[in-house]
Amino acid sequence: MKKRKVPMRKSVVSGEMKPKKELVRITRSKEGEVAIDPTGKMPGRGAYVSLEPKEVQAAWDKRILDRVLETTLTDVFYQELLDYVEHQKARKELFGNE
Repeated sequence: MKKRKVPMRKSVVSGEMKPKKELVRITRSKEGEVAIDPTGKMPGRGAYVSLEPKEVQAAWDKRILDRVLETTLTDVFYQELLDYVEHQKARKELFGNE
């Protein structure tokens, strides 16, 4: 059986290349709306962050996503992203790699 190619993406926080499944995509639409993109298919400018709460906290502290997406993000969005990442990490630990 042929081995499938694993898509790799670079985290904007750590600069590490990781499999796309281990990252979460954040998008900015043409209208300037920023959203978490769990499917990885929403239109717009995308930035990837690792599914590690420490990395999201570092992005929040240094406002990395604000610079990468060229917009101003609220603390509410960063908190929502942190909650999402913590939830996904807990799911991964409970159910393993699906």
